[in-house]
Amino acid sequence: MSIELLNSAQIDSTAPVGPQLTRILRLCIVRNQLEPGMRLSESEIGATFGLSRQPVREAFIKLAEEGLLEIRPQRGTYVRKISQEAVMDARFVREAVEADIVKACADCAPAGLVQELRDQIAVQKRLADDRPSAFVPLDDEFHRTLAEAAGHPNAWTVIDGLKSQMDRVRQMTSTKFALAHLIEQHSAVVDAIEAGDSDKAQKAMRGHLQMILQDLPAIREAYPDYFDAPQG
Repeated sequence: MSIELLNSAQIDSTAPVGPQLTRILRLCIVRNQLEPGMRLSESEIGATFGLSRQPVREAFIKLAEEGLLEIRPQRGTYVRKISQEAVMDARFVREAVEADIVKACADCAPAGLVQELRDQIAVQKRLADDRPSAFVPLDDEFHRTLAEAAGHPNAWTVIDGLKSQMDRVRQMTSTKFALAHLIEQHSAVVDAIEAGDSDKAQKAMRGHLQMILQDLPAIREAYPDYFDAPQG
């Protein structure tokens, strides 16, 4: 992807620009629009958004801390390849936390939760075929709604901060594989919550979050240059 394509993103000059630029670049990396190995230029990105180098440098440092960029002294800044280890760690944490989240929802679902989730699933179904790349934010909305309904919104904040590498893989799976099965799994979670069956809700959520284990080998084979070399 050419840096010029970032021009479609907007910076609000009345708000702090550093966090905005960080979000824009993070999203482009997660969507693989800024591809692994690509060199990023402070001056070029600054010129694209009409910014000085300082907020660009701050965004680079923040994204390097998240494992999305690699700053090589005297050589430049590059989009890091996907760490399979980080993907697996994020998936492990998500399963542990979100199984408890759906248990809490099944034990005592707030009024209106089931209908809200079914409405979200209806939107997912409408967009699955025509706009598969839109599925990941819809999926995030579904999981965030569950965390908030369980009374643990900060749990989702923690998860969201851990899953950038996992999201890069999710973005690829959403365009490579049919989404119907994932949406069916969402429905199974909601059915269990509606029935007040916490064991079934946990089982459905664990199965849902384990899907990436099945998809990852095929994604890695299709995009070998996007991934770090396997450890060990």
